[in-house]
Amino acid sequence: MTRLVVVDDHPIVLQGARRLLEDTGAEVWGAACLAAGYRAILRHRPDVAVIDLAFPGRDLAGLALVGRVRKRVPATRVLVFSMHADPAIVARALAAGAVGYVLKDAPAGDLVRATEQVRSGRPYLDGRLATEVALLQADPRRTLLGTLTPRERRILALLAEGRGYTAIAEDLSVSYKTVTNACAALRQRLGLATLTELTHFAVSHAGDLR
Repeated sequence: MTRLVVVDDHPIVLQGARRLLEDTGAEVWGAACLAAGYRAILRHRPDVAVIDLAFPGRDLAGLALVGRVRKRVPATRVLVFSMHADPAIVARALAAGAVGYVLKDAPAGDLVRATEQVRSGRPYLDGRLATEVALLQADPRRTLLGTLTPRERRILALLAEGRGYTAIAEDLSVSYKTVTNACAALRQRLGLATLTELTHFAVSHAGDLR
């Protein structure tokens, strides 16, 4: 019998995923937080751990759990079950140790299929996501988008809209100096020399910042 642990902080999603997977004959345990999920995985040593990435107050905190499972329970394969379709985030999850990635807005059958495929040791990735991740890996700067904080992504999004430092500071309720320092740090990380280059980068990647 397949043994699964599902970790998701949304009760309806957690209950629905458990029932869907139990209908396949699997034995399924659920956990509504990262700590409980990690304990359940250590205790039950499931074939597959289905892990969400976003948890209250800790954006993408599930990535840390993926990494811990990979190190502590290598026999358990990880399938990420997330609303995030950003290829930079998908790439980070795979780099952390996930074997598969399925979106929450996918048909129910995709979760079952993904779980079965990951259990067998074969990677699972929606075809569209696979293409976008491949394109992402061919663009090193775009890869860095997945490492940015929510504030840094917001700054880039506002630059893409043509906002200046003052307008961005007002939007974020921070000082003008905070914005200029953040933009300087972004230019350094992205290998860009000027604000104009940073703005062009933001415009060309606007779709990835939503």
